[in-house]
Parts: sequence; C-alpha cells; structure tokens
Amino acid sequence: MAAPEVRNDTDKQQYSLVEDGEVIGFAAYEVDGDEIRFVHTEVDPAHRGGGHASILVEHALDDVRDGSLRVVPQCSYVAAWIERHPDYQELTTR
Repeated sequence: MAAPEVRNDTDKQQYSLVEDGEVIGFAAYEVDGDEIRFVHTEVDPAHRGGGHASILVEHALDDVRDGSLRVVPQCSYVAAWIERHPDYQELTTR
C-alpha cells in the first residue's frame, strides 16, 4: 500500500487525499479575495482513525502557506487542528 498523496483539485475546490489511486478523503474550500475558507473535511469511514484527516489538513495548509491567502477555518476539524498546532495559527491572521 502506497503512502497517501494530497492533491489540490482546483476544479472541485478541494484538497483530495489519494491512496492507491482512490480518493479517500477531501478538504473542501472556497477562495474569496485574499481568503481561503475551509468549509468541510471528510475521510471515508473505512479509513478513519488512522490519522488521514490530519495528513490531509497538514498538507493543505502547507500548500496555502506557500502563497499569500489567509486561512478561515469554517470547518470544525480544520479549526481544531490549527488550535492544536500553534505553528499554523499565523495562517489565520495574514
């Protein structure tokens, strides 16, 4: 089994978590001006509990960090993840 890969699917406005060619999770977002709003995160029930959502959110936020957008964590999972990882909190105040 290959390690999961995170892809930014801009057409669908979501970061997709792909394992063995199959999308097993996603973090949906909306871009509005200088903000990226994460609105929903979901992992397939068969893959929950293995840290997949955390991998997905970390990679998505790392990708956002490379740009200039401010993160607005409307999704409760993304908000809680940022709260637990202080080194990502600056993304919400740019």
